[in-house]
Amino acid sequence: MGFIFHFVHHKNYSQMASPCRGKALWPELVGQKGNVAAAKIQKENPRVHAIVLPEGSATTMDFRCDRVWVFVNKYGLVVAPPQIT
Repeated sequence: MGFIFHFVHHKNYSQMASPCRGKALWPELVGQKGNVAAAKIQKENPRVHAIVLPEGSATTMDFRCDRVWVFVNKYGLVVAPPQIT
């Protein structure tokens, strides 16, 4: 239980091993259109659902292996590396 708590509350998930199967991080999508990035994420890891949100949006803090937040700016471009969260 301690590892899971630490993993969920760690600020830099990308430096930690993911307990999830398949690709978990997409830094190459920064700067791409959000909807294109979401489609690529779901193609590369069919276990996840990519959700496009405006940067700064409130999200839940629970960790789920089937979810990727894709944060976009006012132009619809990805502003942070999407990752399983």
